[in-house]
Amino acid sequence: MPYVNIKITKDGVTPEQKGQLIKGVTTLLQKVLNKNPTTTFVIIEEVETDNWGIAGEQVTARRNREK
Repeated sequence: MPYVNIKITKDGVTPEQKGQLIKGVTTLLQKVLNKNPTTTFVIIEEVETDNWGIAGEQVTARRNREK
């Protein structure tokens, strides 16, 4: 019973894109590890960019600087 947790920054990802991720990960686990899709759980968590850091800096600050 695979459990996959995908964490992404909250950047306007559409429901369609999330659906593609869920379907793709489920299919990959089925093909590569022969896991049953009916017992595969895929969770997508969206994290605010203020709560995500890279190299000691918030993603929000990095993106604002890059504009």
